[in-house]
Amino acid sequence: MLTALSVRNIVLIDALDAGFAAGLCALTGETGAGKSILLGALGLAAGERADRTQVGTGGDESRAAATFDVAGDHPAHALLVEAGIEVEPGESLILRRRVTADGRSQGWINDQPASIGLVRQLGDLLVEVHGQHDGRGLLDPKTHRGLLDTFCANGSERDATSRAWKQLAEARDRLTGLQEMQATAAEQEAFLRHSLEELDALSPVRDEESALAEERKFLQNAEQALAELDEARQALDADGGLSARLNGALRGMEKVRASLGEGETGTAGAARAAIDRAAGALDRALIEFTEAEDALADAAEAFDIEPGRLDTVEERLFGLRAAARKHDVTVDELPEFRDQLAERLEAIESAEDRVREAEKAVAAAQAEYDNAADSLTKSRMKGAKALADAVMAELPPLKLEKARFRVAIETDRERAGAQGRDRVAFEVMTNPGTPFGPLDKIASGGELSRFALAIKVSLSAGEEGLTLIFDEVDQGVGGAVAAAVGKRLKRLAQTGQTLVVTHSPQVAAMADHHWKIEKTEDGEDRVRTTLRALTGSDRREEIARMLSGENVTEAARAQADELMSA
Repeated sequence: MLTALSVRNIVLIDALDAGFAAGLCALTGETGAGKSILLGALGLAAGERADRTQVGTGGDESRAAATFDVAGDHPAHALLVEAGIEVEPGESLILRRRVTADGRSQGWINDQPASIGLVRQLGDLLVEVHGQHDGRGLLDPKTHRGLLDTFCANGSERDATSRAWKQLAEARDRLTGLQEMQATAAEQEAFLRHSLEELDALSPVRDEESALAEERKFLQNAEQALAELDEARQALDADGGLSARLNGALRGMEKVRASLGEGETGTAGAARAAIDRAAGALDRALIEFTEAEDALADAAEAFDIEPGRLDTVEERLFGLRAAARKHDVTVDELPEFRDQLAERLEAIESAEDRVREAEKAVAAAQAEYDNAADSLTKSRMKGAKALADAVMAELPPLKLEKARFRVAIETDRERAGAQGRDRVAFEVMTNPGTPFGPLDKIASGGELSRFALAIKVSLSAGEEGLTLIFDEVDQGVGGAVAAAVGKRLKRLAQTGQTLVVTHSPQVAAMADHHWKIEKTEDGEDRVRTTLRALTGSDRREEIARMLSGENVTEAARAQADELMSA
């Protein structure tokens, strides 16, 4: 619902700020007062094409901003999420445009920069204008199928058709892939078979590369380590070996000790004590040396490597790495890659059988889609007649008794899709004997708006969250016809918001809210357009003016009271 419109320096409007409410909103004023300028400003904010001629004389740029309140489930929110624009729950949507004197245009949504295309998409979800110069809404044939589907309430048929189309598309894609694979199978098969034989011979194991690399590093250092161990052992064995010499020295100490006897005093006693210490030290040294010899022997045994082991490890490691480079994978991915090659080879070998199975699946999916699409077409055909009957019933009261309306449905199997195979178009005939044609090509401005009104009333009582605007809907009619127009506008506004630019006092009198568009002089001999909300006596006076013209009479005021109280 449109809640506010702000305009700056657009043609004859210097500055205008207006608030709007739900229900039927009437905009009245004398011819040439600027009603089209006001609608143009709203259209600019909602993403319509900008024109540098819109820039007024009061500056080098024009600005327009429209504020809307939308429900949490309004489709506008999904569009904003897709576009990456954040809007807080319950926050109003503000569409803003700026046009410079050289024709450049910028757009914003809630003060976040947005493309003009996105602003227009959002505007299409929020505002629908019905008039001879507007190409959106009912004048856009692309919207007709969706409107008919909503009228038919055929959601289950549409869902079934969409699911069937998805299954058919997937079956076709699978068949196409198999057929392409089969076409290139001959040249691929030789490569796959050879590559698979190479990998089977290599038999790669996951995490093998790191283990081989570690072992290779150990083996590369083993030769040097063995040489150094041998050198250490030779040093210990030089000159008869340190162990033999230590044993000899220990035996010499025992002989000297024996020759000194058992005395423990005097010179002999001191010598005996020194010999004991020397013998103890030699005994400990012999034990430590023996342990060192054993440790060297254990270390040498650890380096007892199978001859040629380094060559074997390197051959394996380099072979794995070469295979990985060849197939552009890592060494650890080789086992999984081997399985993929096997699956592809198996698929080629069994391609003919799989193609036949895929063809059967496509045929089954096609049959299911045909059934679903046929059911959807039938629902549309039935709904098209009901909608045409409903619209035809609305035409006579709107002074379109000679006109005819139909919903044309053209089914084309070559244009099948998720929404079926039907092209839907609303077509009218304004006079007997003339051909049916599109709304905007057949009907004049006033007729066009009244046709749109009849269609909208027939489709539903109104669309929540959508602001409907009717321009020239009462052109060339009055009396009972104008009253019929007003009643239908009132019905549409019951569940939403409808704005009508009207010259009819009958329509204006039925409005829930009333604004007057006026031309004024600003003291500098410049004419400017303003908008004024009317209530009470001011509203009564405006409706009386619409009834009697420039000279308002008491009779006109009394008739205005009668219309307003009806």
